[in-house]
Amino acid sequence: MTLTKRDLVNRIAEETGQIQQKVLIVVQKSLDYIAEALARGDKVELRNFGVFEVRVRKARIGRNPNVPTKDVPIPQRSVVKFKPGKEMRKAVLRLPPPPKVPVQPPQT
Repeated sequence: MTLTKRDLVNRIAEETGQIQQKVLIVVQKSLDYIAEALARGDKVELRNFGVFEVRVRKARIGRNPNVPTKDVPIPQRSVVKFKPGKEMRKAVLRLPPPPKVPVQPPQT
């Protein structure tokens, strides 16, 4: 199941008794401020949740799977990294492992 922004707004509105439109404004502003901070290269720490930070991936040489003999230069770029907080990490570790999907042998 996927938790969407709409689901989050509905749940907060139900639990707090606030109007959904007001909750949506607060949630959207929060997300906007996080995105703005990351766009400036700042670190965002949300206690008991996790840390977002911008990291730079080094330039590297990749391969085109359609033409494996040809090298493709991949330039350096910035990416957002998320490190979950201690409580979240513990909660996720308690999840049961997903069921294994049997692998079908290739047909000849």
